Amino acid sequence: MSRSWKPNRRAVLAATGTAVATAVLGSTTRSQAAPLDPTCTTRYKGYRAQDFARPYASFMAEHTTVAPPAVLAAYAGDPVHPKSIPTFDDVTSDLATSGYSAVETGYGQLPNGVVFAAVRTDMPRVTAAMWDWWFGWHSTEAARYKLWHPDAHLHASLRVDLTGAPIPNRQKYIGNTTYVDEYVGPKLQQLAIEFRDPVAHGFDVPADQTVIFGRVGSSIAPVDLGWLAHQVRPAPGGCEMRSRFYLNLRGLHVPNVTEAACAIARGPSVDPGDLNLGVDLARDLMLHCGQEMNHLARFLPELHEEFSS
Repeated sequence: MSRSWKPNRRAVLAATGTAVATAVLGSTTRSQAAPLDPTCTTRYKGYRAQDFARPYASFMAEHTTVAPPAVLAAYAGDPVHPKSIPTFDDVTSDLATSGYSAVETGYGQLPNGVVFAAVRTDMPRVTAAMWDWWFGWHSTEAARYKLWHPDAHLHASLRVDLTGAPIPNRQKYIGNTTYVDEYVGPKLQQLAIEFRDPVAHGFDVPADQTVIFGRVGSSIAPVDLGWLAHQVRPAPGGCEMRSRFYLNLRGLHVPNVTEAACAIARGPSVDPGDLNLGVDLARDLMLHCGQEMNHLARFLPELHEEFSS
């Protein structure tokens, strides 16, 4: 296949997203349907004048903090041997309430094609409750999402904005979906992440811990790509986060009509070839996670104290 075919494949994906949106609107009641003419935000890197007027703008950095040494060493090294990679079926025992896995930071690919990334991040002064608050708060607008990874995060929105609802923080994101545009390595990803109840999926979650568990898919195509899990548990002086990613575990979902249309409008839509995820993506994802978790943890206590009430 010639290289000149790639732009056409992008157009095909955009057309597919539009066709799915049209089909869904045609089969959805007026009360359930997304607006026919959605107002889509523009996508840009960093902050602009209107963003600096946000009350939390002082927490925005020009660049993301460097990943911890263990992540940098793993990024410079070889993939983890497939025999050392725990399978997704064992993720609940891998992320047990105590103990550690043979692979706490690393990346690799299983013989069945599943790509894997793991990151362990020390977080002084941080608690699990702060992370439950963050996941219920940050996705309502891009300016909040960019605090997490200033170099790579570009857009965020929510299926249902519950940030101001008088409910526990976990209920603001579990069962909800966040739509994000971000760079993972050199490639732009437009993702829909549906957060699931970790207890319903077999995780043990004590009161002083949390597990953020999500189904990762495309925000345009009706394709699920895999799973993510972030366990946060107490550690001396704060907490530790143990992150896991398993991709190429496919499924199907009905895209959100409004979000798919806006993702296409922001452009460029994802090349369908990018949905074939390989070990390079696992390596880039490990680094990305190591950067963003380390970066946010440095000021999350102050951000939480100022904006959680």
